[in-house]
Amino acid sequence: MAGVPLSGLRVTKGEDALTLYQWNTKIAKHYFCKHCGIYTHHQRRSDPTQYGFNIACIDDVDPYVYDAVPVGDGASMSLE
Repeated sequence: MAGVPLSGLRVTKGEDALTLYQWNTKIAKHYFCKHCGIYTHHQRRSDPTQYGFNIACIDDVDPYVYDAVPVGDGASMSLE
């Protein structure tokens, strides 16, 4: 997972294969492939001026060359 400003992410192909999922406040916009279900990117609820994106969905990027990133358990996340 990486992050960029909204202007820093552009879908160059396959946009018609994406489906949008929103819940709760509907501020965040989560996109998935409607064929295989992989999570591709989302507009963040905590900062709607940024996208978080799955680096494994970028051509010619090997996500296994990056060091492990610590991940929280979600206990500290607010649902508001």
